[in-house]
Amino acid sequence: MFWWVVKAIVGPILTIVWRPKNSGMDNVPESGPAILASNHLSFADHFFGPWPLRRRIVFLGKRDYFTGKGIKGFLTKSFFSGVGVIPIDRTGGKASEEALSTGLRVLGEGKLLGIYPEGTRVPDNRLFKGKTGVARLALQAKVPVIPMAMINTFELMPSGQMPKVFGLPGRPGVRFGEPLDFSRYYGREDDREVLRTVTDQIMKAIGALSGQEYCDRYAADVRAELTGRAPKDDDE
Repeated sequence: MFWWVVKAIVGPILTIVWRPKNSGMDNVPESGPAILASNHLSFADHFFGPWPLRRRIVFLGKRDYFTGKGIKGFLTKSFFSGVGVIPIDRTGGKASEEALSTGLRVLGEGKLLGIYPEGTRVPDNRLFKGKTGVARLALQAKVPVIPMAMINTFELMPSGQMPKVFGLPGRPGVRFGEPLDFSRYYGREDDREVLRTVTDQIMKAIGALSGQEYCDRYAADVRAELTGRAPKDDDE
C-alpha cells in the first residue's frame, strides 16, 4: 500500500516539475513475470523508472539501504521497505546465490523484477559492463528481459546532491525496449560463456535505448579506483 501512496504523492510532483518524457510502456506486459534490466545513473532512477507503469516493480537493493543509523537511516529503511525494495548482500559468493533465490521467488510470484546489471550507480555518464546475475535469473526462471533505459537522471541528481530543476540537457524519463527472448539458451544457466553472451546482449539493448557510450569495465571497479579502494573481482 505504501508504494501506491508514494506514487500518488511523488508522481504529480515529477510531472509538474520535470515533465518526464517516457516511451515504450506497451513493451511491459500487463501480467506475468518479467525482468526489467536498467542502467543506473542516479538515486532518481528509483522514482522516474517505475512512475509511468501501472504495475509495481520489485527491485533488489543493496543491504546498506537498510542498515543506516539515526533518523536518516530510519527514513531510508522505511522508504525502501515501503516501495518494495528487497535487501540483498552484494559481496559475491554465497550472497550471490541468496540474491538469485530471492529474484527467483519474486518471479515465481508472477511479479516484475527490476535489476541494475551494472551493480551500482555509475561513476560517470557511461554504460558499464553488466554482471551476469541478470542472465542467470532470466535463464533459470525462463522469463523475458525488458531493457530499460534511464534518461538524463545522472545530470538531474548527481551522487550526494539534491535534484536539479534547471540546467538539464533534456527532460528526464525512461525508455522501455522490446522484450528479449533467450529461450534458445534455456538449460544452460551454468555455462559462463552463455551467461556473458546473454548479459552483453542485454547491455547492448540498454545502450541502444540510452545512447550512452559503453565502457567494458565494471562500474564498481572504476568507482573503487576513483575513491582509492581495492576493486572487487565479482562477475555476479
